[in-house]
Amino acid sequence: MTTLDIPELALVALVGVSGSGKSTFARRHFLPSQVLSSDTFRAMVADDENDQSASADAFDALHHVAATRLRRGRLTVVDATNLQPHARAALVRVAREHDVLPVAVVLDVPEALAWERTQGRADRTFGRQVLARMQRDLRRSYGLLAREGFRKVHVLRGVEEIDGAQIRYEKLFNDRRELTGPFDVVGDVHGCREELEALLLRLGWMLHRDDAGRPVDAVHPAGRTAVFVGDLVDRGPDSPGVLRLVMGMVAAGHAICVPGNHEQKLLRKLRGRDVRLTHGLAETMAQLDAEDPEFVARVATFVDGLVSHYVLDGGRLVVAHAGLKEAYQGRASGRVRAFALFGETTGETDEYGLPVRYPWARDYRGSAMVVYGHTPTPEPEWVNNTICIDTGCVFGGKLTALRYPEKELVSVDAVKEWYAPVRPLVTAPARPDTVLDLADVTGRRHLQHAYGTLTVPAENAAAALEVMSRFAVDPGRLVWLPPTMAPCSTSTVEGFLEHPAQAFEDYRTAGVDRVVCEEKHMGSRAVVLVEREPGPFGGGVVHTRTGRPFFGAPLDAELLARVRAAVTSAGLWAELGTDALLLDCELLPWSAKAGGLIREQYASVGAAGRAALPAVLGTLDAAAARGLPVAALRERMAARHAEVEGYSAAYRAYVAPTDGLRGVTLAPFAVLAGAGVGFADRDHGWHLELADRLCAADPEFFTPTRRQVVDLANPSAVAAATEWWLALTSAGGEGMVVKPYAGPAARSARGSLLQPGIKCRGREYLRIIYGPGYTDPTQLAALRRRSLGRKRGLALREHALGLAALDAFAEGAPLWRRHELVFAILACESEPVDPRL
Repeated sequence: MTTLDIPELALVALVGVSGSGKSTFARRHFLPSQVLSSDTFRAMVADDENDQSASADAFDALHHVAATRLRRGRLTVVDATNLQPHARAALVRVAREHDVLPVAVVLDVPEALAWERTQGRADRTFGRQVLARMQRDLRRSYGLLAREGFRKVHVLRGVEEIDGAQIRYEKLFNDRRELTGPFDVVGDVHGCREELEALLLRLGWMLHRDDAGRPVDAVHPAGRTAVFVGDLVDRGPDSPGVLRLVMGMVAAGHAICVPGNHEQKLLRKLRGRDVRLTHGLAETMAQLDAEDPEFVARVATFVDGLVSHYVLDGGRLVVAHAGLKEAYQGRASGRVRAFALFGETTGETDEYGLPVRYPWARDYRGSAMVVYGHTPTPEPEWVNNTICIDTGCVFGGKLTALRYPEKELVSVDAVKEWYAPVRPLVTAPARPDTVLDLADVTGRRHLQHAYGTLTVPAENAAAALEVMSRFAVDPGRLVWLPPTMAPCSTSTVEGFLEHPAQAFEDYRTAGVDRVVCEEKHMGSRAVVLVEREPGPFGGGVVHTRTGRPFFGAPLDAELLARVRAAVTSAGLWAELGTDALLLDCELLPWSAKAGGLIREQYASVGAAGRAALPAVLGTLDAAAARGLPVAALRERMAARHAEVEGYSAAYRAYVAPTDGLRGVTLAPFAVLAGAGVGFADRDHGWHLELADRLCAADPEFFTPTRRQVVDLANPSAVAAATEWWLALTSAGGEGMVVKPYAGPAARSARGSLLQPGIKCRGREYLRIIYGPGYTDPTQLAALRRRSLGRKRGLALREHALGLAALDAFAEGAPLWRRHELVFAILACESEPVDPRL
């Protein structure tokens, strides 16, 4: 049996004459989706797999599909004769363009057998001389395949060897996804052994020393693994000491290491290449001259075996010396290695004569966290899920490590400036807190925050930018947007689409034992940011759930003045220790903000039904009087008329006359945060008690939120809350919102965020949403098949972003950081979700 070792990600070219069994071999060893056959592509473009005149177009299409598969990280097998150098060159080029290894598998059978098989196929009409020419091309190919760029060449001679072949997939050297950590990723050491020892001790490692007292290994009692980002050598006082320690840790399985550009240069020197002794290499060579030759030889072997980068923890962490953009992660080519070692430059030089680095991290949108070094920075800073931890220890800065997955940075100061930097190690001017950058919110973005990670698609970002740039309030005052809210699971109670039983069960299933049922006010969501005195937020702002000004300058200012006076009267400024408060509210009536929507979308439907259906009923009554059999039809039309009347009554309940703020009320139900303090961790009882105090301070303007606190393990409490909901909705109320009593930031027993609230809307109110006749058993049965998964996922993503935005507001984070979180919430609103949910 012959075993063919093939990388898990590769472009495999089958090479052989017609009749050599390539297609049979492909079917036996590869998935149908992995195999791209030239015959199939000829048939695709010309409806005839033997139409040789279509070969150019067929191979164009084949190469395009191969490129797409490789870009997506899929093994690809090309089933064609591949006997001509130009045909193989095209495949090698596609592989290189996507940084995967090209592999050739040659099937060599006797010409007589190939001819016998060819004659047995009715679709093969060429003569024996064509096959003989193919055989000569195959012989010439043997000596060319490796030189053409194929990294592996497997030759199978004869039927027995072909039939007995087995495929064994190889992981690339950089694929260490099985290593899950925890890790301590250490930045550029540059010969600073003393600082490295101090850093490892601070991280909790125990050093092992040889008889001469030199550190030769380190072990962490918690089983952590060290990851070195390269540049162990040059410039510092003891490069051999650093190498001795790191090599020992790697050999013992306590560490892994990627090479830096300084190790690459050192290896070339040790191999006898002509290398200039600059950038600290002279010091390293002088230090190595004092070591025994056996140690120097081990250093060369160690450096030569280092892999350009590592993909770790199931693909969630990538470590490379100079960083690595998403397209190169887990790939293998000279281009990938060069980027990992040196990064990318613009081709320019700065005033110190050093190359200007291209800011690849600014464009990074990958899901994997990338940790790297190479370019010294005074302080590490997260940029799009990447971080540089080279803090210039050898230049008198610090030696830094990142704990993963904790994302905790640990540093030790340099003993001294060991090597004077060409470019001063100074902090680059920070972006002013109030300056926004369009690049923060455009394109496909990967956003990481304390409550998780989120990928914002480019098209969602574009939609959010349209709203933000044209309609939203000043970004400096837009600190939070409320998340969308999912309804409860579909009810099985007769006649109901939503019912408290399902809302309670949803939270009970999530491990919640206590909830609060809050009256769902039928108005317009209003977010109110109010300051005691005009300050950083200009006195405050009131905006809609999508960030638009609520009424406009005069009325919004008047509304803020009423809220400010109530907060002052209730004594909340001093009690909460803040000069600014962020309130989540509902503004009533619905018609105060949504009058146009009601007239155009709801009232017109109701008016049409109320005008037409009585006439229909009159006509049917006349027909019945003449003895026509219209009783069943009239019964249906009468039911339809009653449904339209119910529909009209439903929306009319939320319409009331207003004049300015006369007739307008505000129902607060959460005090989310203040300047310098957050309240998302407080329970809903606390939030509603403060809301009640605002209502007491100005009962004419503020509307209280009725509620029921329910112990889900108490059947009588559950029954009482259900009866309360039935009474509320039968009296024209919209319904209720069920929330975990523990508060907005409540988590499940497993530590995951809970739905911030589940809405349970009344039977009559839902006529506005689903139409007058939605209670018809047939329609209700169809609606019960509605899917809630996408809506619930969207609600949780927006909720997590909102909590992060509240934290940023409370902490006084820079405007750009707050804005990118709020912007992402609005971008989520572009997700295609049924708006009726």
